[in-house]
Amino acid sequence: MLTVEKIGGTSMSQFHDVLKNIIGYPGSPSFHYGRIFVVSAYAGVTNILLEDKKTKAQGIYHRFINGEDYQIFMDSLLNDLLQINKAFTDIGLDYELCREFITDRIVQTKAYLHSMEDIIASGYVGRDSIFSAVRELLASIGEAHSAFNSVNILRNNGISAELVDLTGFRDSKQLSISERIEQSFKHVNPSEAIIIATGYTKGKEGIMREFDRGYSEITFSKIATHLKAHEAIIHKEFHLSSADPKIVGVDKAVPVGRTNYDVADQLADIGMEAIHPSASKPLEMAGINLRLKNTFEPDHPGTLITKDYIGPEAKIEIIAGSDKIMVVEIHDTSMVGEIGFDLEIMQKFREYNISYIMKATNANSISLVIWESDLKDDLEAELRTKYQTVTVKKAAIVCVIGSNIALPNVLARASNTLAKNNINVNCVSQSLRQVNMQFVIDREMYAKAIVHLNQDLCLN
Repeated sequence: MLTVEKIGGTSMSQFHDVLKNIIGYPGSPSFHYGRIFVVSAYAGVTNILLEDKKTKAQGIYHRFINGEDYQIFMDSLLNDLLQINKAFTDIGLDYELCREFITDRIVQTKAYLHSMEDIIASGYVGRDSIFSAVRELLASIGEAHSAFNSVNILRNNGISAELVDLTGFRDSKQLSISERIEQSFKHVNPSEAIIIATGYTKGKEGIMREFDRGYSEITFSKIATHLKAHEAIIHKEFHLSSADPKIVGVDKAVPVGRTNYDVADQLADIGMEAIHPSASKPLEMAGINLRLKNTFEPDHPGTLITKDYIGPEAKIEIIAGSDKIMVVEIHDTSMVGEIGFDLEIMQKFREYNISYIMKATNANSISLVIWESDLKDDLEAELRTKYQTVTVKKAAIVCVIGSNIALPNVLARASNTLAKNNINVNCVSQSLRQVNMQFVIDREMYAKAIVHLNQDLCLN
């Protein structure tokens, strides 16, 4: 029974635990072949290469496109990667062999970047296309590094292991992402070796252009669907829980256990990704179940996500949300009874490449909830010239999510929890399907709302 498994960056940085808890040593109960592991870069490496995912602090990519001296940062990166290597010598990593591999990759990357600088200087090729290629090239380094190291460690522990390098680093073939995966796995036999594949896949469409930082989950999903895996598994440093343990406390965050892909989509829509939606959809359509496991609790079955699961009892499964959103409200008295009034608003949002998280309307107002990072001053200015009143407010959104919550009292219970804790609801939304009840609240009340909703709805 073939499984395709993805290991996140934080887990990869603690590969001692990955080897012991996930892969296992030969002879241990957890060890068996028939497994393909798609590995992320070690924690923080892609942030150095591109930009910090959370703070947006600039990495090597931005230094290149800004015409700054990026080479010194490439040298610093190499030193960082070699320090990571040293941390794994006690579990079998061959330092000299792995140093040679990553040093060669960095040296060749610097040569590619230098050539790209010359092409930009010529003025014959559009800068955007070159910059896009640079982003792809840099992104590939982290996964190539971690994948090569992993194979080396496994082999030195008596485990038959094979590297599938999907980065196409010295490959000039014009293949799509799917074609590269198909060709790379054509002669691979997972029953005879642990297969380690890079989370980055080179393709002519550009995996970064299409999916940005979610690319490793796309690779994971495409491999699983191509090989018709029995199960797809994601190993992270935490469980998919009833609420964020950093907010409610580890002892108050209950592993979900079972849910469905619809719930996973709801989480992705508010930035709490169990899995990238473009990765989950092919798994769902192929009928492949997805399991989310905690690297550091190997005996726990984790959470199984399937297509048709509905909880046997009415239950709030997850309280989630974000305090990084804005509410844009457009009030105009000419709106009432005007068919398609919001079409022009939606077209303007599309022009600015903004997707809304939630939408609430009444006779004269439309409130749209968007990511704070998506709001552009130009958009706000345009809206103010077109409509009577435009209000923009920092806020937070909290969501009550479950596969079986379509009951008369659930919305009332959630609203009552917020009310009794003096948390005002600015906007509310619930679709007919009733898998996600969304409340927009004041930003400073976000953590308080998560704690009390989790306590009242998930633990009681």
